[in-house]
Amino acid sequence: MRALLQRVREASVRVDGVLVGAIGQGFLVLLGVGHADTDADAARLADRVAGLRVFPDAAGKMNCSLLQTHRAALVVSQFTLYADTRQGRRPSFAQAAPPEQANRLYLHFCAELETAGVKVERGVFAAQMQVALVNDGPVTVLLDSARG
Repeated sequence: MRALLQRVREASVRVDGVLVGAIGQGFLVLLGVGHADTDADAARLADRVAGLRVFPDAAGKMNCSLLQTHRAALVVSQFTLYADTRQGRRPSFAQAAPPEQANRLYLHFCAELETAGVKVERGVFAAQMQVALVNDGPVTVLLDSARG
């Protein structure tokens, strides 16, 4: 499971022109699910996202987490995080989970974040979405459940 985190001042997602999720300060989380991912991967990754200390403390140092700062997460499913571009010019997505598994683990990840105390907004799984964000920093971090 992979999560590309972007620290944002605000982020939103629309489907067919309709706003379906929006946050102020926090993380835009682009979440990719691989075919070998499990519920345990989703829980571990949600814990890492909730506790990642990249928000400024009183001294301006990146030392605070989503939980400490009471900021939110907008989670958007993104199977293209599993693109394999090693051969040719067209990416392969063979390592991405099938839709049923990916949706279940996407929802599990979101639920784990909420259980941890993070306010979560969501995109719409498998929809054509328009994501808008105002990056803060910019700070962008890639987390991968397979890498500890």
